[in-house]
Amino acid sequence: MTVIDPETQAGWVAEADAESADDAEEMPLSLRLSIADTLTLGNATCGFMAVYFTTTGILIPHIVGSDESGMARHSAATAVILMLCAAIFDLCDGLVARKLRSSPMGAELDNLSDLISFGLAPAYFVLVYGVVANDAHQKVSAVAAIVVLLAVVLRLARFSCVTMKDGMFQGMPSPFGALTVVSIVLLELPFIPTLLAIIGTAWLMVSRVEYPKPRGVLAVAMLSWIVAAMGLLAAWAFDAPGGQLLLQTGCALQIVLAATIPLFATARRVNTFRGNRREARASAQLP
Repeated sequence: MTVIDPETQAGWVAEADAESADDAEEMPLSLRLSIADTLTLGNATCGFMAVYFTTTGILIPHIVGSDESGMARHSAATAVILMLCAAIFDLCDGLVARKLRSSPMGAELDNLSDLISFGLAPAYFVLVYGVVANDAHQKVSAVAAIVVLLAVVLRLARFSCVTMKDGMFQGMPSPFGALTVVSIVLLELPFIPTLLAIIGTAWLMVSRVEYPKPRGVLAVAMLSWIVAAMGLLAAWAFDAPGGQLLLQTGCALQIVLAATIPLFATARRVNTFRGNRREARASAQLP
C-alpha cells in the first residue's frame, strides 16, 4: 500500500498550478484566440461544409445517376445557406474585433477563412454546375470556376497590401461577390449569359471600384438581406408555393445590386472630379 503525505501532495498540486499559470502568461499573444477569431473560424467551417453538401448532395448523386431532384435541391439550398452563415460570421467578427479585441493573427485568419468560404466554396459550386447542368460545358465551367477562385485570391492579397480610405473597400467584397456568383447559378439562365455574368462578377472583385464597408445602418441592412435570403432558400428547398419564383426574385435582386453599386460609385467619383475642377477654376480666377 502506498502512503501519500497530504501536505506533500498539496505542495505538488500548488506547484503544478503555478507552472500552468506561468505557461499561460508566457504563451505568445499570437497563439491566443479572441472571440473575433472564434467567429472567423466559424466562417471557415461554414465554407468547408458548403463544399461538403455540394459534393454529397449534388455532384455524387449526379455521377451515380440518382433521380432524386429533391435531394439536390435541399443540398444546394443548404450549401448556399452555409455560405450565407459564413457571411454573417465575417460581418460579426469585424464588429466584435472593433468593439473588443483581436489577436495578432486575426487578419490572417480572416483572409484564410474568406478564401475558403467566398473563394473555394462558390468556385466549386460553379464547377459542379458545369457538371450537372444540361446545357453547360464542363471545361468552360471549370475555367470560370478558376477565374472566380483567382479573383478572390487576388482581391484578398490586395486587401492586405493596399491601404484604402476609412469606410471603403477597393473592389467588390468577396462575401458579396460569392453570393452574387451563387445567385447567377441559381437563377438558371442560359449557359452563355451565366458564364459572362460570373466572369463579370470576378472582374468586379479585382476592379478599383469602391464599395462601402458594412457599418452601422448598412451592416443592419446587409444582415437583414442575408436572413431574408435564407428564408427564400428554405422556401425553395421545401418546395413551398411560389418558392421557385421567390428564389428567382431574390437572386435577381442580388445581381441587380451587384450591377448598380458600381454605377453609383462611378457617378460619385465623376461628381467629385467635376467638383474639384470647378474649385480649381474658381481659385484660378481669383485675383
